[in-house]
Amino acid sequence: MMGAKLAHMVDVTEKPIVYREAVASGEIVLRPETVKRIRSRGVEKGDVEAVASVAAVMAAKEASRIIPLAHPIPITGVEVSFSYGEDRVRVQVRVRTKAETGVEMDALAGVTAALLTIWDMVKSYEKDERGQYPHTKIEKVVVESKFKADTP
Repeated sequence: MMGAKLAHMVDVTEKPIVYREAVASGEIVLRPETVKRIRSRGVEKGDVEAVASVAAVMAAKEASRIIPLAHPIPITGVEVSFSYGEDRVRVQVRVRTKAETGVEMDALAGVTAALLTIWDMVKSYEKDERGQYPHTKIEKVVVESKFKADTP
């Protein structure tokens, strides 16, 4: 094909190594009784916050393996936090590095892995009589902020 541009990883060889940080968040909408079950640590599969936190850290560290053109970077820190509404769980992931490129994709990978883990752990409580998920949804996945130090 004439003029077709092949995918390529952006060359960051000449960029300086600096401190970088990104914060991403997202929500999973659940039945109110499921949220109560999570908060009271009554989910049969285990502690939802603990397992989702581990999933977030693992995904942040492996983002370049699942996002084809993302750079592998040395993750120096990942923080995961949870907050609750009546019918939702909000997950926030902060990722830090000293690298040539940012960590927003790593933070987004962490958030989405945590949300998917929550869904997996509570899906038996969310299904209706036909085995569907009429109330359950993941939404509002965003990069809240990113920061880059001015100098190495």
